[in-house]
Amino acid sequence: MYYIRDVSESPSPGLFGDEPASGNYVVLARKYRPRTFEDLIGQEAMVRTIANSFALNRIPHATMLTGVRGVGKTTTARLLARALNYKSADQDGPSVQLDPPGEHCQAIMESRHPDVFEMDAASRTGINDIREILESVRYAPVMARYKVYIIDEVHMLSTQAFNGLLKTLEEPPPHVKFIFATTEIRKVPVTVLSRCQRFDLKRIDSERLAAHLANICAKEGVAVEADGLALITRAAEGSARDGLSLLDQALVQKPGAAVTAGDVRDMLGLADRGRVLDLFEAIAKGDAKAAIAEARAQYDSGADPALILRDLLEIGHEAARAQALGAEARLIGGADWVGRVRALAAQLSPAQLSRLWQMLLKALEEAGKAPDPIAAVEMAMVRLCAAQKLPPPEDAARLLRDGGAWSAHAPPASTSGAGQNATVNAAPPAAAPAAHGISHGLQTFEDVTRLVAAERMVELEIALDRMKVTHFSPAGELVFVASADQPRDLVRTLKALLEEHTELEWRIRTANETPAPVESIADRRKREEARKLEELKRQPFVAEAMRHFPNAEIARVTNPVDENAGGGDVVALPQSEKAAPAPTRKKEADR
Repeated sequence: MYYIRDVSESPSPGLFGDEPASGNYVVLARKYRPRTFEDLIGQEAMVRTIANSFALNRIPHATMLTGVRGVGKTTTARLLARALNYKSADQDGPSVQLDPPGEHCQAIMESRHPDVFEMDAASRTGINDIREILESVRYAPVMARYKVYIIDEVHMLSTQAFNGLLKTLEEPPPHVKFIFATTEIRKVPVTVLSRCQRFDLKRIDSERLAAHLANICAKEGVAVEADGLALITRAAEGSARDGLSLLDQALVQKPGAAVTAGDVRDMLGLADRGRVLDLFEAIAKGDAKAAIAEARAQYDSGADPALILRDLLEIGHEAARAQALGAEARLIGGADWVGRVRALAAQLSPAQLSRLWQMLLKALEEAGKAPDPIAAVEMAMVRLCAAQKLPPPEDAARLLRDGGAWSAHAPPASTSGAGQNATVNAAPPAAAPAAHGISHGLQTFEDVTRLVAAERMVELEIALDRMKVTHFSPAGELVFVASADQPRDLVRTLKALLEEHTELEWRIRTANETPAPVESIADRRKREEARKLEELKRQPFVAEAMRHFPNAEIARVTNPVDENAGGGDVVALPQSEKAAPAPTRKKEADR
């Protein structure tokens, strides 16, 4: 929540006793505290619920306000106390319309009303403090409609104090209302929570908080660049009080002159956003030298190592949002910044962004523990750049399935990833003849498997590799033998993919009968490998070699590799074979 009303516009005395003595300055967080429910921005659902409960006369006897620091829990509690006891010439009953102020409003705002009690549980945690409340609840209010007890940071109460409250919370006198506020809702016993109506005060979204800070600057007659306000908003993390406190600090950076984004950045100890984006782009390219140099340069300029990593995390998050939401993603920043982030979103694959995010989180944890944080950052740059040269997770899963090896000499298999200079070398599939009258490219079931591979749908690709197809028609029909290990949503997922790419309505079903044995693509591949192996064994030079090495066996048949061209199939022996002792090590024959 944040605040839009200037005290100077109202002739009434200060807010909650915040009116300064002559010549004293009041910080913005106190000066712009809300005076009515209309001043609460971002808590519309809570205000609507309270208004409806008043209108229906269904007012809870206990209310729990929870949320992070600075969202207005205490302020809301005081507004609620005023609303419960509101009385004016036109209204004599609970109301969320607090303008004009009622008979009791000013005294409640200044914390001097005899029927509204405020207690800070952080300093008064014991059962004796609660006993004072329990003894006073029996008496009727002196002036107002209700006795209201506001207990701030209620989670700090001791177990005995909570137990002492339970009976009164269960059956309170009709003239008593309790309002609790806490930042640690999980520390409040469930026996207390179950007796309260709970409101979770929301963090303020960045755009609304930035707009509010700009409004405050206009009222104060000062100028702060929009990018500077965005930096303050980001540092406030949804807290109005933190945002106003940081704005107070920023306004004294350049008395009488406009405050720039650079001033705010220096005040917060942040690295330049553009330079952090340069660093992220170097990581995406796998350029460890440039990444380490840039990280060290930012550190030498005064940037905190942990904040460098946090900024990198923010860029990764923004790129992921831009990738997932497309044009609907709202990115805060200048046109150049937004354009570069969207370019990263197009350049990197979802798997790469996810991997970078996880590695940056780990690096942030290490930087907090390392004796030299910048060293931890530089080591993180090495790991991040090295990871960009590895295959994407979906390709790695495919390699594990096929038993292939990763080659660093061939061009990328796809353009969805950035910083990849490696791919699996595979012979291009032979083109299938087009079926009569069918214009799309899925003429055979093998075409379907290639489409799934191109879409990087790894789980579906593995399932199709094992699928035993009894009938396939490019006109929109596929029949297969059901298997116990196939994915549950196999048919639905495959049907949606095929209909998207062919604009046909596909019929995919399981076969009722299988009169003859049916091979899957994996079965056919194994049979072909066995045939090649048998053919090779019949070659005279191979038979002669096997005669001289009776304990050897042929591991695999592969095509020759042209090292100059970088083509052909690359085959790696399993680790168990590489580690085998020399006398029993398997021999691989190429033809």
